[in-house]
Amino acid sequence: MKRIQRTAGVVVGSAVGDALGAPFEFGPQGAFSARFPLPGAGAEMCGGRGWDPGEATDDTQMAVMVAESLVQRGGLDLSDIFDRFQRWAASEPKDIGLQTEDVLTNGMPWDLAAAIHFQVNLRAAGNGSLMRASTSAVHFARAGQAATMDAARRIAALTHGDRAAWEGTAIFHELIRVTLEDNDALRALPDVLALIHPDHRSRYATVLDPDWHPDQATEFNGAVWPCLGSAVWALRTTTSFEGALRAAVDLGGDTDTVAAVTGGLAGARYGLDAIPSRWTEPLHIPLPGSGGRVLQLSDLLDLVDGLGG
Repeated sequence: MKRIQRTAGVVVGSAVGDALGAPFEFGPQGAFSARFPLPGAGAEMCGGRGWDPGEATDDTQMAVMVAESLVQRGGLDLSDIFDRFQRWAASEPKDIGLQTEDVLTNGMPWDLAAAIHFQVNLRAAGNGSLMRASTSAVHFARAGQAATMDAARRIAALTHGDRAAWEGTAIFHELIRVTLEDNDALRALPDVLALIHPDHRSRYATVLDPDWHPDQATEFNGAVWPCLGSAVWALRTTTSFEGALRAAVDLGGDTDTVAAVTGGLAGARYGLDAIPSRWTEPLHIPLPGSGGRVLQLSDLLDLVDGLGG
């Protein structure tokens, strides 16, 4: 498979997963398959709970902001990414995580806002840095293992002061890099875990173990490690892009983000052509704070070209 098929699969797959899962967010397990029992039957981009059919959420909106900064600034400019996030947060987007909103609106400078939030609240391990990592994972993949994991941690730290969020985002980056090199991300997991900070290695080893099931999670999948573990489980236990996404959304809980992370991993594995057109055709990404811009599939593919993954 050509590399461009995989790189486009990461970005589009993540956006598709986000839009597919959004109407089922905070719902029960099995809600997706109860409504759509037959794979391939269609109409799964159903909308609901305030979302239009095919509408992507803050997960993809923030991934696009990261991508546009990387392309327009010619590389990693952390203060520019933070500024874009702040303008977006000030525009009253339809959905924004409570922690992310506090960090972006607490008046602190870009290099202190997340750290101060963590010092005050002592809780900052949500999946909000992981959910937006598809575009940065693609961009930094060619730079190698150390560079892609370092970039993941630095971008995550803009909004999440807990290192657990940095490490989960770094694992995702590296799994994408490995897959884009035509290697098996699941087989690479032991080597990737060895690169994780020792304080957080055990919790990630638990949720990424082949015998782990999301029912064994001790925290809600809005936390970064069960979210990543659930996405890897969905990839591991299915044999197609569609199957992985169905499994992810059917877990319930934070369905848009679990499915966005799953979509990025599955998109890398199976490529753009494996993503059903009935899911990509209605896909659209409103960008609050940008003059009413709404991105479609073609715009995402242009971004992929610019990212150069």
